[in-house]
Amino acid sequence: MAKFYLLVNPHGGLKKALGILEKVKPIFEGNGDSLTIIETEYAGHARDLANTVDFNGYDGFCAIGGDGTMHEIINGMMKRSHHRRLPIGLITGGTGNSFMHDLNCLDPVVAAKRIITGRLRPIDIAEVDANGEILYAFNIVGWGMPTDINIIAEKLRWFGGQRYNIASIIEVLRYRQRLAKLVIEGNTVIGDYGFILGCNTIHTGRGMKMAPLAQTDDGLIDLIIVRKAGRMKLLRLFPKVFKGGHVGDLVVEYRQVKEFSIIPQEDHVLNIDGELIGSTPIHVHMLPKAIDVLV
Repeated sequence: MAKFYLLVNPHGGLKKALGILEKVKPIFEGNGDSLTIIETEYAGHARDLANTVDFNGYDGFCAIGGDGTMHEIINGMMKRSHHRRLPIGLITGGTGNSFMHDLNCLDPVVAAKRIITGRLRPIDIAEVDANGEILYAFNIVGWGMPTDINIIAEKLRWFGGQRYNIASIIEVLRYRQRLAKLVIEGNTVIGDYGFILGCNTIHTGRGMKMAPLAQTDDGLIDLIIVRKAGRMKLLRLFPKVFKGGHVGDLVVEYRQVKEFSIIPQEDHVLNIDGELIGSTPIHVHMLPKAIDVLV
């Protein structure tokens, strides 16, 4: 018999977590497993719980949610004293589910059934030094358009999942200048960039296949570098990201690296795992197989 924490946010995402709980709870109980169910009460509560709850006697730290929930749990767990970590089990229930998309596990019932098998998958984590603040990412570290798109998308929540697509088109049409110094494993390039995106997963946003060659356990982060191009060029490029076709375009450079830095002319907020947090300049390096997930 296994024992799991199971976090539920009754107010987050699409507000469907309690309904999902009723579907998956019998799966754990039918396997003879024990659940300690905790309802999160505020933004960041999942992070605080992952950082402070007693892990003794537990076999996994699970949650119903999406990429934001996963981000909180990883940041809480990575900053625990004594560095003790539990395997993380994510049950799909968010608006953005990039990680579970990679695992081909968008059905919460299927996710719960995978968790109770006890099978572990190690994944890499990106450690981000964001202007002196240490943050952790499992999905993406973005600067430029990915950040600005997220800012716009937050104001368009009534469009549901399509808000990211609409926000992307709006940001392309705004056509901002973004001058920065990009340092990749000691080599420096200065340019005007549309965006720079470090991906640990294939998918980001709502099904965008941003880094088609990414693997979560290869010790590398896939770096998508898009130099500034004309509005029409960027608009034609946008639909290609859903199938990964953008990587063959001349304005896109695709690299797999262990570390990189971005030092822009003007500092700006970052998009880390879909969350608008931190600030440039940043230095990112990979921590190979730092966390186990239950799949």
